[in-house]
Amino acid sequence: MQSLWNDQEAAEFGTDLLGQRVYTSRLLGRDSALVLHGGGNTSVKVEEKDFFGEPVSLCYVKGSGWDLATIERGGFAPVKLDALFKMAELATMSDTDMVTQQRVAMTDPAAPTPSVEAILHGVLPFRFVDHTHADAIAALTCHADAEARVKEVYGDRVLVIPYVMPGFILAKTIYDLIKGRDLKAEGIVGMVLLQHGIFSFDDDAKKSYELMIELVTQAEDWLAAKSKAVAKSEVAVTEDLLGLAKLRKTVSKVRGFAQIAKLNASPEAVAYASRADIADVGTRGTLTPDHTIRTKRTPVVVGDDAEAAVLAYAEEYAAYFKRNAKAETMLDAAPRFALWNGKGIVSFGDSVKDAGIVADIAEHTAATIQLAEAVGRWTPLPEKDLFEIEYWELEQAKLRKGPARKVHQGKVALVTGCAAGIGFAIAESLAEQGAQVIGLDIDKDIPEIMKKIGGIGIVVNLTEDEPVQEAIEFVIREFGGLDVVVSNAGIFPKNEHLDQMKQGDWDRTILINLTSHQKLMHRVIPYVKQGIDASIIFVGSRNFKAPGPGASAYSCSKAALTQLCRVAALELAPDRVRVNIVHPDAVFDTKLWTPEALQRSAERYGMTVDEYKTKNLMKVEIKSKDIGNMVSAMASPLFSKVTGAQIPVDGGNDRVI
Repeated sequence: MQSLWNDQEAAEFGTDLLGQRVYTSRLLGRDSALVLHGGGNTSVKVEEKDFFGEPVSLCYVKGSGWDLATIERGGFAPVKLDALFKMAELATMSDTDMVTQQRVAMTDPAAPTPSVEAILHGVLPFRFVDHTHADAIAALTCHADAEARVKEVYGDRVLVIPYVMPGFILAKTIYDLIKGRDLKAEGIVGMVLLQHGIFSFDDDAKKSYELMIELVTQAEDWLAAKSKAVAKSEVAVTEDLLGLAKLRKTVSKVRGFAQIAKLNASPEAVAYASRADIADVGTRGTLTPDHTIRTKRTPVVVGDDAEAAVLAYAEEYAAYFKRNAKAETMLDAAPRFALWNGKGIVSFGDSVKDAGIVADIAEHTAATIQLAEAVGRWTPLPEKDLFEIEYWELEQAKLRKGPARKVHQGKVALVTGCAAGIGFAIAESLAEQGAQVIGLDIDKDIPEIMKKIGGIGIVVNLTEDEPVQEAIEFVIREFGGLDVVVSNAGIFPKNEHLDQMKQGDWDRTILINLTSHQKLMHRVIPYVKQGIDASIIFVGSRNFKAPGPGASAYSCSKAALTQLCRVAALELAPDRVRVNIVHPDAVFDTKLWTPEALQRSAERYGMTVDEYKTKNLMKVEIKSKDIGNMVSAMASPLFSKVTGAQIPVDGGNDRVI
């Protein structure tokens, strides 16, 4: 482990104590072997003047919900030191009271809620206090002889604290331990919390940070000397994308809503998931107690029958809850990651970000457990202690603060022909409602276009078989499944009567507007059958019912597409896959309709442009976003019992009605 301190970079954060605290906090957060996704906390003690000009001693401690890698000045909560000491003197204190009193003691009510370790940071007699959940410390201390190991590595330079519940109990334990002692005179530079993490502290920001690097490096060196490198497995990797989609579907059902599934099929992940003893070593517990909030106590171990494994996991989780619960309400029983024999590690989450966080934790857990096993038996906290953290009131409160679920949260949506116009509006509406959107289009700019809505764009000619297959496989491999398919791609050839139309124009229109949709269905249906609230939506046209002269190829292709939708609805109904079609008309906010084209068309009808845009029965303008919102609704539970429907979005057309 190397110090990342840079004098020039440090100066950019200012020379004041809080500025230096922000800088070294970010240095810690940069290294995932020290801090993962909101883990760890830091503080600095300062002397300031309050609103009335009176001197006040404060402990600026990391605010709850902030990540050390990106923390700013506003991410630290200023808490009065005297209040923290008064709390430490109490014999007992509830978690709720602790949080309340810490907030009461803040000099800035707009600041974030202080870390649950604020009291502990306050009572440690050093200006800067750094706390991480370093992988090496977990490997060192998750062992029956953890205390002896720590003494061997550090001697008397660190305090060794047996595991106790974080928060007030931990703070009180340490306060009573150090009360009346001069830690500086004793040469104490840090503190190791067995099966939890490590602290370093000093009156100088750089020294406290570099002490952390030094202490963790000592643990790494000890582990390296005692172990042999973990060999990469020769296990053959067999890709099973349909199996991945089935696994995701089962986990989503147990969870109660759609989950993104992220597959890690690296040699290291496959090797770990395929260990002969993985059902034992992989399910003993978490790397650090706080990981239970993200990953639960254990992953699910999956062999040949993924569904059976997940359902058995859910039953065991219910039994685990029953063994340990007092008055708590059981959370969902779905696993947060799976160890899939021969395939790798699959992580689940409400969003790509959430699944990515779980994936990072799972990756570090796998590496650290194998290192710990190489130097002795991996022995994490028993289930009772992990249960207390998983169901800890303060940690559960963090989860409840999240935003309400969106309609398509966790769903994976594929939209074709979405570089502009109606297609883009559909992709945008689905993304706004929480779906992970993947757009396929022949437009070379589709990757950048989809970035605007947080989606992924792939340049694909939908008439070419292999690129389409590769794109679909990418979607499954990256997100675990496919729930919504919007088949929108199409062209509108120039108006020509049948006796004037070139055969090539007819053939190309049928190929793009009909055959490419059929080919897409052939490839996506196996995965959509494993989708969550699965839905296929075609984008048709008013022309299927009310064609016009000179539009034979377009009108016939849309009529045939409607028939394709009806057949698909009949075929997929037994699999609970809904198939519907939307028929837009007179949508003028697209690239096709330039101001000049609109003017010419309006004049042909003897209308102004505004009159022409609203020449439907309701006299309203139809915009691309109207179609997008309708498609998003059709893909939602609102239409959960609707299939084979043909829905016009045209403001009312007398020829259609």
